[in-house]
Amino acid sequence: MSNTTELSNVDQGAGSGSIADETELAEMVAYQTPRVFAIVLEYLEYGERVGAEIVAWGMALDEGAYVITVDGVNQYLLDAPENALHYLGCRPGTTPRLVWAVPA
Repeated sequence: MSNTTELSNVDQGAGSGSIADETELAEMVAYQTPRVFAIVLEYLEYGERVGAEIVAWGMALDEGAYVITVDGVNQYLLDAPENALHYLGCRPGTTPRLVWAVPA
């Protein structure tokens, strides 16, 4: 995925509104859509899960990942989505998990 895509044989002027324009733009966006994931903390007692909460959301990009905590206090730009586990799983009695969001 790259940040730009050549639009061949398409009028790139504003407001042209042709179906070809919309179709090519939709295809470009679909191709470049980042994958979304959550960092979930599982609460454990005696090795069994007794609860869980989402502590952060992230987007996997071509060259790394962007993560923000649900409270908006912390933001991370990381080399890989899995690296978020090192920053967000530091509570005793918890296990951090990276969970990929499935499009609705």
